[in-house]
Amino acid sequence: MTSRHLSAPSRRTVVRAAAATAVAAPVLASATSARAAEGPAFLHGVASGDPLPDGILLWTRVTPTADAVPGSGRGADTAVRWEIAEDKAFSRMAAQGTAVSKAASDHTIKADVRGLRPATTYYFRFSAGSAETVRSPVGRTRTAPAAGTATPGIRFGVVSCANWEAGWFSPYRHLAARADLDAVLHLGDYIYEYASGSYPTQDTVVRPHSPLHEILTLADYRTRHGTYKTDTDLQSLHATHPVIAIWDDHEFANDAWSGGAENHTPGTEGDWAARVAAAKQAYFEWMPVRASTEGTVYRRLRFGSLAELHLLDLRSFRSEQASIGNGKVDDPERSITGRAQLDWLKAGLAGSDARWKLVGTSVMISPVAFGALPAHLLAPLAELLGLPKEGLAVNVDQWDGYTDDRKELISHLRDRSVTNTVFLTGDIHMAWANDVPVKAATYPLSASAATEFVVTSVTSDNLDDILRVAPQTVSVVAAAAVKAANRHVKWIDLDSHGYGVLDVTAERSQMDYYVISDKTKKDATASWVRSYRTLSGTQKIERADAPVR
Repeated sequence: MTSRHLSAPSRRTVVRAAAATAVAAPVLASATSARAAEGPAFLHGVASGDPLPDGILLWTRVTPTADAVPGSGRGADTAVRWEIAEDKAFSRMAAQGTAVSKAASDHTIKADVRGLRPATTYYFRFSAGSAETVRSPVGRTRTAPAAGTATPGIRFGVVSCANWEAGWFSPYRHLAARADLDAVLHLGDYIYEYASGSYPTQDTVVRPHSPLHEILTLADYRTRHGTYKTDTDLQSLHATHPVIAIWDDHEFANDAWSGGAENHTPGTEGDWAARVAAAKQAYFEWMPVRASTEGTVYRRLRFGSLAELHLLDLRSFRSEQASIGNGKVDDPERSITGRAQLDWLKAGLAGSDARWKLVGTSVMISPVAFGALPAHLLAPLAELLGLPKEGLAVNVDQWDGYTDDRKELISHLRDRSVTNTVFLTGDIHMAWANDVPVKAATYPLSASAATEFVVTSVTSDNLDDILRVAPQTVSVVAAAAVKAANRHVKWIDLDSHGYGVLDVTAERSQMDYYVISDKTKKDATASWVRSYRTLSGTQKIERADAPVR
């Protein structure tokens, strides 16, 4: 890739609302006009990600010829030009360069642009073909505030768990329509690996994905990623906001760990290492994400002096999940992070001078015990019976299945007086607002070391979907039981689908929870349902009366 940075005008005030609206409207029309029976076309949209104070990662995929579909291995090398400017007319160019799409990378293009202004809105596009006459949709992106800058606030959209077959991606459309976001944080399960009709069941499939079989090979994973990138709501999201993404298990296979997965059978589905390598290659080809240490996704992003975002990879290095109801979840030899990543996280949290330490974790860190007895009564019984000391863990795929890592991390926060740590979580297809207790068994008498906001799924099934009952039919009773047994859980929504908006200021971090009307409807509406916040220095959750404006 070659690039050339151009002189830029003096810093200007960007009217972000008008900018976002102007970009979002022509996305679909531009994508449609780019289609061609022959010659290059941009059929999978444009994207940006991993914002830095001086840079941004740009992404697209060019289709050289009609037969060069994702995963096909077809299509000649194609020259592509990228441009990034401070205005949507591209009269104030900031940088431009060229790249070549190749079948070896599934004709995806990435441009890691540097030399940009901090906290600035930019517009970008790609072009190809004879005289570069074929143009992509125009994208909008934004760089991060400069390190050390006292920015008044940052705001993220927060999403996870988007199963193509389970519904339409309307939460992405509603986030794309917002003009007030600095970025969108995707906490994993961006794609799902299952065969058609496996999850959800065939009779509830809203739209079949491609390929129809469970994805195992590089071609399979590329095809599935390519299918997702044809969704118009997802295209709009990527064209409007930079996305900061981590993976969870379904980018590989259900309940993945370092040596295998619940949804992988070596005898019939091949070698696990080969499957993981294929999944990771396709992920880094198709996602606007910078690869970090060892080809993983754990990394840090800084947003001035206000916040530092620590992003975790909880699949590549974890030990195999324990069985439910045995004491192995407390085994200090087992890890969810791996030693190197846990040390990296601890050092980063203790050494950060940012006001807020945000941690993107794909699975819930707060302990959750289910059963007839509350957690404070289960603890002594567990001690006597050799069961998990923090309660009878049901979801051993979460940090509940790796209690020694959690204990070490929480102790570190307390011992090093690390304050304002907020865990941002997906995975569980429910919305939660939690204190993260030092000792769940004695909470609230014991302290809270951090807080956690869990966002629900975009479409993936939750309680009412699984039970096939109307929302709130059984969930009210279930939520009350969870809260009674876990006094650090302040709120839980077991039924809704939607997204979150995290607003961070020096005084507080607040998560606004939004739900959609019906995931099976393309035109689903969105509405605010609840807000929770943590005030600086408190390490505790409290309810907020209204969403931020």
